Amino acid sequence: MNATEAGQHILVTGGTGFIGAQLLKQLLAAGHRVSLFSRQPAAAMAKFNGTDGAKGKVSAFSNWSELPDDAQFDAVVNLAGTPVVGPRWSAARKQVLLDSRVGTTEGLVSWIARASVKPSVLVNGSAIGYYGCRGDEALDESAPPQDEFMSELCQKWEAAALKAEDFGLRVVRLRLGLVFCSHDDKGGALPKLIAPYYFGVGGKMGDGQQVMSWVHRDDVIAVILRALHDSSLSGAVNMTAPEAPTQAQFAKAVGQALHRPTFIATPACVIDTLAGEMGALFTKGQRVVPKKLLDAGYVFKYPTLDSALKAYLGK
Repeated sequence: MNATEAGQHILVTGGTGFIGAQLLKQLLAAGHRVSLFSRQPAAAMAKFNGTDGAKGKVSAFSNWSELPDDAQFDAVVNLAGTPVVGPRWSAARKQVLLDSRVGTTEGLVSWIARASVKPSVLVNGSAIGYYGCRGDEALDESAPPQDEFMSELCQKWEAAALKAEDFGLRVVRLRLGLVFCSHDDKGGALPKLIAPYYFGVGGKMGDGQQVMSWVHRDDVIAVILRALHDSSLSGAVNMTAPEAPTQAQFAKAVGQALHRPTFIATPACVIDTLAGEMGALFTKGQRVVPKKLLDAGYVFKYPTLDSALKAYLGK
């Protein structure tokens, strides 16, 4: 499938989220048709059918049993998943996170198994949490997982997606870092990370030496579109920018950009007390290297933190 050629039919889960919604806008603008798996199909259809040139090109459903065996798609993009950052990770919350990712993916693959005509490719979301918290160790796609909840979540998510290979699909597992946005959009991680600095209370979290592996949403979408037709992309793909600052470097860069102080530090023990097991997302780091993308010649639109901050701040 070539995502640059109009007239393709693409199945998308998580299509109303921060990444998915922008992806759909680009797919529809390029002349593709999209079917959405959504908990609120009517609202999802209304959201996108109102955009220019999209009328009649969006359909939606909320249960995999509703999708007939003879439905035909050129490709599938699976981005479903309840946000990881939120309520404390109680046993019930962990189950919600698992069900929204693993359960949805298992439902998707169950449809692929019975589909009379199979899609050619599945681009499946995942996260750098797969590698666990590893400090300053450089992690490319060959690095092993760890015995931590985020790692286990990603392992199960990817394992469910990999079953699509049994039916002849090329499976691309995008391991995303923190996803940033530009100034015209307030979604993703960056607004939440920057908000304290506007009030002069930004600064280090813990010792500030934890590495922040991030990526801009524009690059995520560009890679998804490329993965739909580039048969050389398969398996695990680290979706992170080449430059990964420490949290202290991030704090300094944001403070300078906003002309705000950055002397207020939040001890790791306070974060861990408030967030519990989830606190590791803020106090421990990962230096994840996008080796496969760089080797493939992909040129990042936002390769540095400075470029991403300028885009967000409209500078």
